[in-house]
Amino acid sequence: MTEPLEIKNNGVLDLHHFSPKDVPVLIEEFIYSCNLSNIYEARIIHGKGIGTLRDIVHAKLKGNSSVRDFWNGDQTNGGRLKPNPLSG
Repeated sequence: MTEPLEIKNNGVLDLHHFSPKDVPVLIEEFIYSCNLSNIYEARIIHGKGIGTLRDIVHAKLKGNSSVRDFWNGDQTNGGRLKPNPLSG
């Protein structure tokens, strides 16, 4: 069995190479990692496509009490999410 690979969080999660079934857990871990890393504005890149990943991402963000706000990007500016800071 392979050991998990630890990757430094730079505030960007690109979902292009992940299966939709893996996305919910990735979103939760990413938001948690943003909070631990004191990243209070982050990007999740889900692409355009038919909206499957977008719908999964939006559902996870709406249901996560650690997310203060999020919005879609446009052609020139990607969307963002603002995690709530962890409380004491």
